[in-house]
Amino acid sequence: MANYIAQTRTGVRGVNVKKCAIVSKDSKEEEQIAFTDIYYYESILNETIRANVYYVDTGRAKVKPTKEEKVILKLEDAYNNKIDVELYSNSINPIGQQTTKSFSTLDLASKEALTNYDVVLNTRFDGRISKHIDTILTTYLKIGNKSKDIEETSNVYNFHGNNQHPFYTLVWLSKFGIPNTPNAKGNTAGFFFWETSKGYKFKSIDNLLSDTVLGSTNKKELKRYVYTRTSDADVPPGFNGKLLEYTPIVLSGTSENKRQIGAYSTRTILFDPFNCYYETVYPNAETSEKQDALKTAGKELPKQNKELENPNPKKRFSRTQYMLIDRGTLPSGNSKQQIQKSKQQNFDPKNILNQSVMRYNQLFSTRVEVTIVPDYSLNAGDLIYIEVAKPQGDSLSEQTDKQLSGNYLIADLCHYINLKEGGYTKLTLVRDSIGKRPSYIPL
Repeated sequence: MANYIAQTRTGVRGVNVKKCAIVSKDSKEEEQIAFTDIYYYESILNETIRANVYYVDTGRAKVKPTKEEKVILKLEDAYNNKIDVELYSNSINPIGQQTTKSFSTLDLASKEALTNYDVVLNTRFDGRISKHIDTILTTYLKIGNKSKDIEETSNVYNFHGNNQHPFYTLVWLSKFGIPNTPNAKGNTAGFFFWETSKGYKFKSIDNLLSDTVLGSTNKKELKRYVYTRTSDADVPPGFNGKLLEYTPIVLSGTSENKRQIGAYSTRTILFDPFNCYYETVYPNAETSEKQDALKTAGKELPKQNKELENPNPKKRFSRTQYMLIDRGTLPSGNSKQQIQKSKQQNFDPKNILNQSVMRYNQLFSTRVEVTIVPDYSLNAGDLIYIEVAKPQGDSLSEQTDKQLSGNYLIADLCHYINLKEGGYTKLTLVRDSIGKRPSYIPL
């Protein structure tokens, strides 16, 4: 067991590395790793958790790290929150050599990151998308006793695996999911699939950004952090901690880029080869009906300049995509039932395609990077609240910046531990909207 202390601007926090051991794939012998640094990563854009271990080899170790060796990490912060994961060495990279020792990094990944390429999906899948996610994780990736938190989708989608690998298919299916909530169809779509230290998750964008528990009016228990210009080390009442560093990257991406990818207005041209039906759809995220149906992290979506807007609503789009209507493809049931369903749509692009494109692009409209003392209770995909002080020049008074403060989604997370300096947690926070919700109630 190794105990390290993190000295920060808010005081002293303990970082406890209870275990950092490698298990030989041949003899199954277990041995502690002599490390200098540990980086642990989670991201809603990565299917599995990752880690880097910087270790020192003095030639005395009995177990020499090679590829695909199991590494056990057991970490604990000052609040007794724990991370207990088993990873596998994906690569070994030498970074230095001395006469008495050598330095290398172990790049670690989950077991499924490696076994994913040994599995292909060569069967047919019928039913809800959330059911497919569960089946692939359990039957094909065989995640065993790892937990899974899968949000139910409202739509059905039948498809054939076509010899694709599981993770490719899981991410591909995420784009087609509609949340099983009122008014979701036609207004929103899009899910994320990723792994945390607590297991695999499949969640809709709207559910991730909502400050209430799905299907109820109960408030989520959000961690709350404050960023001020004062040097006072005490955490103000109602907050869990202070932000050690705060770097806003507001409205990330250029306006040109946002228009190019269709973040707020995308035209879809649909063609049905079954009856030669042709339709053009013009959904726009800025309509009041659309925004009222969305679960946003902030007060409102970023607005476009009306001077740059085309006065004709049917020409108010910045991206065009084309789609063939998927009708009569893989209908479920026996022969008679399949014939009866031959005219039914398998995929409904009118209520999914544009909505998914816009929601994914909106999510990363606002981005900030923050650093806090180590907190291993946080995971990628968690919603947190941050309070940011508004610049007041030379004034000592501090007022809340209502545009930057509010709820944010943890998109990327890194827990860092250093043998001498201790550790910290770094977060990349994103949200689809700006402004602090008036419904926020302090602790």
